[in-house]
Amino acid sequence: MPPPSVVYRAHNPDAIHDYEANPQLVRRMTNALILAVTRQPVIASAWRSLVKPDDRIGIKISAAGGELFTTHREIVNTIVDGLVAAGHSRRDIIVWDKSLGGISAAGYTGSEGYQLKSIAPREGYDPKATISAPFLGNLIWGDFEYTGGRGQMPLLSETENTSSVSHLSKIVANEVTKIINLPVLSDSVRNGIAGCLYNVTIPNIDNWRRFGVPPDFGASSIPEIYSDPHIGPKVVLNLMDGLLAQYAGGPESQPGYAFPFATLYASKDPVAIDAIALRQLEEWRKKRRVPPIKRLGAHVQVAGQFGLGNADLKRIEIRDVGP
Repeated sequence: MPPPSVVYRAHNPDAIHDYEANPQLVRRMTNALILAVTRQPVIASAWRSLVKPDDRIGIKISAAGGELFTTHREIVNTIVDGLVAAGHSRRDIIVWDKSLGGISAAGYTGSEGYQLKSIAPREGYDPKATISAPFLGNLIWGDFEYTGGRGQMPLLSETENTSSVSHLSKIVANEVTKIINLPVLSDSVRNGIAGCLYNVTIPNIDNWRRFGVPPDFGASSIPEIYSDPHIGPKVVLNLMDGLLAQYAGGPESQPGYAFPFATLYASKDPVAIDAIALRQLEEWRKKRRVPPIKRLGAHVQVAGQFGLGNADLKRIEIRDVGP
């Protein structure tokens, strides 16, 4: 059983107003969390305690929510500035998600100095870095093993376009040695919660749709994928962006179910953050008469059983930090 976990929380109602983040306040909140997690006196030493000079650093954002619900640029820029202060080159830092189609509307300009990357269909996956699971998936264009042209959907009788294998993205398999995990506080219509565990697993593999259907809904698969040496062992920090929270319809943007929450969470334990977020999502859904998540988010509890962190709320301490 892992030792008790600490999740640090920064909340300030002035951090976001009319869906616009306050850059200076968000920067202070982000840095306060990083100092708390690392127990270091200054930001440069905090980041030096997490990453080494020769590490190739990747920052995994969530960009599925487009303009309103992408990981806030202010958080990413604060982290990159801290890494630069610790001696890392801005141009060598990779910020990525499966697709970056909506990030310009979210304020990312491409002139920040770091690398903005998406996972190229088919060519963005490593043929040698695979994950097998006892669930067959129907392959579509963009999956590594899909046979067919762009825009062609496989026929139900096409057995050659089904597979029990997923390939990892080249970014996690080859390009980064340390990962900073920045999910948003959102549910997932397929997996219950699009949290820390989800953010570095499902968006980083092909043939992923099979992990969001009954009877498993990814309960066993997501923890197994996270445990892969290319993913979980590389994660040095989890920081959940709850400036805007969404309790239904995620991770794509559903403004009718989203509202300013003005809160950030940080921990080295991804399971603990997800457990706290899942409890919060269920509370919001109950108040608004949205069906509970229940089995869809079972991967959080399974990850706790796997020893990836604490899912038992009695073994998680929340500590508030000021900006």
